[in-house]
This record gives sequence, structure tokens and C-alpha cells, in this order.
Amino acid sequence: MAALVFGWSRAAAQLDGQAYDWLFATSQTPGWQARSALLAIDEASLIEMGGARNLRQKLAEVLARVCAAKPLAVAVDLMLSTSEDPKVDAALAAAFAKCPSVVLGADIVRRDSQWEEPIEAFRKVAGALGHVHADPDPVSRRIPLEKAVAAKRYWALALEAFRLSKQAGPILETPEDLEVGITKIPASRATARSVYVNYVPVAIPQVSLKDVANKPESAMAFSGKVVFVGYTDQSAARDRLMTPMGNLMTGVEIHANLYETLQQGAFVTDAPVSLPVLLTLVAVAGAGLIFVFLSGSIAWFVAVGWLMVIHVVPRWLFWNQVFLGPSMLLTGVWLATIVSASFHYFVIRKQWKQSEADKSRYQQAIHFVTHEMKTPLTAIQGSSEIMSRYKLNEEKQKQFAQMIHSESKRLASMIQTFLDVERLAEGEMQLKQDVFALSAVLLSALDRARILSERKDMSMRVGAIPTGQIKGDKELLEYAFYNLLNNAVKYSPEGTGIECSCEIVDGMVRIAIRDQGMGMDAADLKRIFDRFYRSKRAEESGISGTGIGLSIVNEIVKQHEGRIDVQSEVGVGSVFTVILPFMAGAPVDSEIANANQRTITAS
Repeated sequence: MAALVFGWSRAAAQLDGQAYDWLFATSQTPGWQARSALLAIDEASLIEMGGARNLRQKLAEVLARVCAAKPLAVAVDLMLSTSEDPKVDAALAAAFAKCPSVVLGADIVRRDSQWEEPIEAFRKVAGALGHVHADPDPVSRRIPLEKAVAAKRYWALALEAFRLSKQAGPILETPEDLEVGITKIPASRATARSVYVNYVPVAIPQVSLKDVANKPESAMAFSGKVVFVGYTDQSAARDRLMTPMGNLMTGVEIHANLYETLQQGAFVTDAPVSLPVLLTLVAVAGAGLIFVFLSGSIAWFVAVGWLMVIHVVPRWLFWNQVFLGPSMLLTGVWLATIVSASFHYFVIRKQWKQSEADKSRYQQAIHFVTHEMKTPLTAIQGSSEIMSRYKLNEEKQKQFAQMIHSESKRLASMIQTFLDVERLAEGEMQLKQDVFALSAVLLSALDRARILSERKDMSMRVGAIPTGQIKGDKELLEYAFYNLLNNAVKYSPEGTGIECSCEIVDGMVRIAIRDQGMGMDAADLKRIFDRFYRSKRAEESGISGTGIGLSIVNEIVKQHEGRIDVQSEVGVGSVFTVILPFMAGAPVDSEIANANQRTITAS
């Protein structure tokens, strides 16, 4: 759509004009034999005859010699609209009468409202009148073959010269073309009957008025040709216009080139309006499909090839005499290629990132297995080794079997928890929507962590737990609280204490776990929830860990529409606060409610 809108804009029209100039300048066919010649009124001729006031007298003398050479027609691009010396005018009229097929020029004046025509004495002996307008825009690429004003119409000077040179009858008109004898000219009424001027590769032969006057034999250069008479000097030629080849040319020369275009039948026509639209759609679709079905370097090579093919299309059409304005087509294919290539790049980049993420998750799973499953596997391995090596009584065997069974269940639960968190993070599993008491999940995690605190002679206290419920996955939240408590015990010195407190703020419950551990600085707090990140102090402490636990906890809390706040000070300790949606005042099990005020103290 952008290409179509731009293709019909004024800027696109200017670009298409420049494209035409380039195509024309690089596509000219050598060896063109000119069938016309210029009788040039140049600087030297004006000087010799004493200026333009003596032009008619000198022109009458020269035309007698030119017409004696039997040209096909004579087209005069001079304004003869006023009477001068009656004798001189009569001599010039007589010279016109002796010439075969004279065409005199007519011009539009007075703000395009009136024709300036030759005087009656000249009109009577002329075979036809033709307009002399080239209408540059700003380059003279095409000329309207008809001009109409004040209820009067004239064909172009070159067209009338062509018709008279062919001794053809009246010009036949259809909405799409003109017919002069057997020649059909593609000049539609919609374009004011304009045609592109196919400028000859070499300059049209010129013989100056001075040369013919001084050297009568030079008039033979006009034999069998159409003669165009007009000013070529710098001062008198008012209509010096730019051509597609980039050089200035007088109006009479441009009309001579128009005659050559008609004579050679070398017509360049505009492509149908539907063609650039159709080609643009094809170009855009092709650019898009390349990146849909191909990838990698092959896609880029094919895309470059497609761009080259589309760029060749306007030139190929021009070689076949059809001009297609390339702005719409090239804008469309370039925009489509850029957009498709960018989309393709980002899709491939996304796939690469997804692949890297999958690889990272796999590595994380391995680290998790190593980190989280070492303890239960060690217990299972040790118990099974004792049972196989020593002869135990039935009671001991039962104890070790229960331990193996318990640790196996714990190991299976760890694996399931980890997999559930990963699937939740990827959107592959819906979070459970169970409703349960906060005290149930929190006290369960505290009971599991108490065993760890007893080994380090640490106290663990919990304040009043609000009466209410949480909605979500009980097992995942228990794992999250247990992991936070486990870290608090792991990174705190022996003999210190851990406190757990709860409060309700704006419908959210805030569960704070405070320790007296090594603490963290501001840089560590920014990355504490990144997977596998461990602070420098944690690494130097010698305490084992992989840095995956807090990232899992953070993901669990986010899945429950909550967040974690962390406050820490080096050498003082840390406070991890889990903030979750809370349904206060909901009924809970009486046994758990009675345990709310319980204080867990290590023995």
C-alpha cells in the first residue's frame, strides 16, 4: 500500500521522469539515418544580414535555392504574424509558393487565450499551419501533437510536416491513436495526444542561412528531406529546452526530432496503468515468499537475485518501447524485502534465543539435580549400603527401609516440583487453584527447616500467622518457603536465630524471614534472583550451592501474582519478604489455628 500511494505522488512522477532520462540515454540505437535537416538561423547568419529586421528578405532568397533542391516539405518555426515591407512580404510569400508543402508555425499568446498566426499573405500559400509548442516539464521528453485554444485547434508543426511529406490526407483520429496514411501513432486523447520524442543518437544535419546564401551548392543537403527553418543562435532562440540526454536544444531542433520519431515509427508508449500495480504486487509477494520458504544465506542470495530481476524489468520493457515508471515497483520490492528480511532476521534470532534458552534450562536441570538431590541420594545410598553390609535386626531394617522410602518420596517430590516450575514458566501448565490456610503451608516449611537449624544450634521463631487463606499450589509455595528458610540457616553462623513474621497490608500478606547471616551489598541484590548467580562472599565462604534456588522461588512467587522484596546489609543479615494475595478471615482448620501462636525453638 505504501508503494502504491507513493507511486501516484508528485515526487514519484519526478523520479519516474529522471528514470526515463536515464533509460533513454543508455538505450539509444546507433546508426539512425536522419530524414530531416535544419536551415539554421545562427549567429553568423544574423550578423551577415544585419540583424533580424532583414530576415524575411534573406529568407526569401535562400528558400528559392532550398526549394530548388526538391525537399519533401518545409516547416518554418518563425512567427510571421505581422506585416513588414510589402515588397519583402510578397517576395517571401512567392518563395513559399514555389516550395512543396510549406508548414508555418502558430503560437499561443495572451496567457494561453489566443493564437498568434501568420498573416493572410503567408497563410494563403502554406500547405498547413502547426503549433510550435514543446511543453517542457521541465525536460522536453514528450510533445503534445494537438493544441486547442479559442475554439481553434492545430496539430504540431512536425506532425503536419510529416503528413505533407507523405502526401497523406486528413489525420484520422480515434480515442487511443492517430493515423497518418499507413502510420499509426499511439497518441491517446487522455494525454492531449502527446508522444515521447525519440531523439536521434547524432545531431540532425544543419546548414546555416549564411552558407546557403554564399554557397548555393550547399542547398543540395536538403534534397529529399524535410527542412525545418528556425533560430539556433543563443540570443534569438527563446525556447532552448533541456532534453533527456542532459543538453539544451532549441525548439526547432526538438520538432525536427519529433519528425524523426514519426518517420522512424520509433514510438515509446506508457505502460498500462494496471501493469505497475500488478508488477508491484508480484514483486512484494515474491520478496515475502522468499523469506517464508527459505532461510539462512540461501534466502539472502535469492532475495538479491529477485531484486536484480525486478530492477531489470523496467529496462527490458523500455527496450521493447514501453516505459514503466519504476518508482512504484522499486519502492514496493525494496520495502517488502527490507520488512521481510527484518522479520526473518528477528524470527531466526528468536528461534536462536529459544534454542539457547532450552539449552540453558537443560543445564539448569542438571545443576538442580546435583544441588537439590545430593542429600536424599546420599541418605538412600548410605542406608542401602548399611543394610547390605551389616546384619541388622528387624527393627533396624524397618527404620532404614522407612528412611529409604521417605527419601525416595522426597526425591520424587523435588523432581516434580522442579518440572512444575519449569512448565509454569514456559506457560505449558496451569497453576493449581487450590485454597488452603497460610499457616498450613508456612508451618510445614518451618517444621522441615527446624531439623537443619538444630544441627547449627540455631533458634527459629515464628510470630502470629494471620487467619486466612491463599489460592494457588500448596506444594510449590511450601517449597518456596522451605528454600528461603534453608538459605537463612545455611548462610547464618551457628548459635544465631531466624525469625519469621507475618502482617497484612492492603489485602496482601507479607511473610518476612529474617536471618543474621553474612548479608549482601547493593550489587548482589540486583542479581540475587538470576539463575546460577552467587555472591562473592557466598563463593568465598566455602558453602556449597549453585545459585538456582532463589530463581525458582522467585518464579513460584510470580506465578502466584506476588513478589519478593529483599533487604540486606553486609555483616548484619538479610530479610526476604514474600508478598502474596491473601483472603483474610476465611475459616481454617482448628488444629492449625491453635498452632498459630507456636514458637519453634531449637533444642
